[in-house]
Amino acid sequence: MSLFGNYNTPGRGVLKAPQEKKGIFKFFEVYGRHMWKLMELNLLYFVFCITLTLMVILMLMTSNPIWLLLAIPSVLVGPATAAMTKVCRNYSQERNAFLLHDFWDSFKKNFKQGTIMGAIDIIFAIGFMVGIPMYKYWAEQNSMIYIPFVICISCLIVFFMMHFYIYLMISSTNLNMKQIIKNSFYLVSLGIKQSLWSLLVSLIVIVMMYLFLPYSLFILPFWPLSFICFVTCFNCYPVIRKHVIQPYYDQRGESNPEFAYKNADPDEQLFEDRAAEETPVKTKESRKKGKTIS
Repeated sequence: MSLFGNYNTPGRGVLKAPQEKKGIFKFFEVYGRHMWKLMELNLLYFVFCITLTLMVILMLMTSNPIWLLLAIPSVLVGPATAAMTKVCRNYSQERNAFLLHDFWDSFKKNFKQGTIMGAIDIIFAIGFMVGIPMYKYWAEQNSMIYIPFVICISCLIVFFMMHFYIYLMISSTNLNMKQIIKNSFYLVSLGIKQSLWSLLVSLIVIVMMYLFLPYSLFILPFWPLSFICFVTCFNCYPVIRKHVIQPYYDQRGESNPEFAYKNADPDEQLFEDRAAEETPVKTKESRKKGKTIS
């Protein structure tokens, strides 16, 4: 089997009448079907994370600001995250995905927004890595400092959960960065159940990887990054579809092509996914009618 050449389903799209399961049973069925492809995706994405990893290690181990030289190439993690999210979204929603083609196609299409978000992530990550230990140290000297310390931790958690939606909207909609960041803040609470489940799974994986160091470093290139991404796409993309994408089609009086299979003959050809190319564009009319979160 070649590394990127074995596709699960020929053609575009998914079967128009898939066998529906619920909850965790559906999750493990879909994940199991794409597990090997997700491991390949993890390896591809890990390549883009190498410079960021080195930057963090140097930052923690030395006071020499030489790690700043790695900050510029590290912003490429942003477009790579958008690309990985696009592939995981397709897998989690049972759409066909051509791993290498879809990854690079999404990387190029979302390069600008991904790079901007990558830079924002690096700035915030450095801020939290400096601020949290500093507040903790000060809080040990003065208990009143625990207030900004707790606020800083809370902001970190909310910012982390916003990422469950940010990169999904970058790869699935035509919204600008201001709208995406603003929407993601509201979606964290609108989809609080999905947000908390995704947060719990992410924390469990991160803690496991930490507890089993250095042995976990051997599986880092193959498993945890794409698994966390797949979990968040599986949980959180339906929230985006409900509150951002579906209102766009409702406003235009059109049917969402994602649900075309429900009214189709099961023996017919696979349907073509158009959601990423068409949804949702926030026009002047939609802003007036408030059909998208803003």
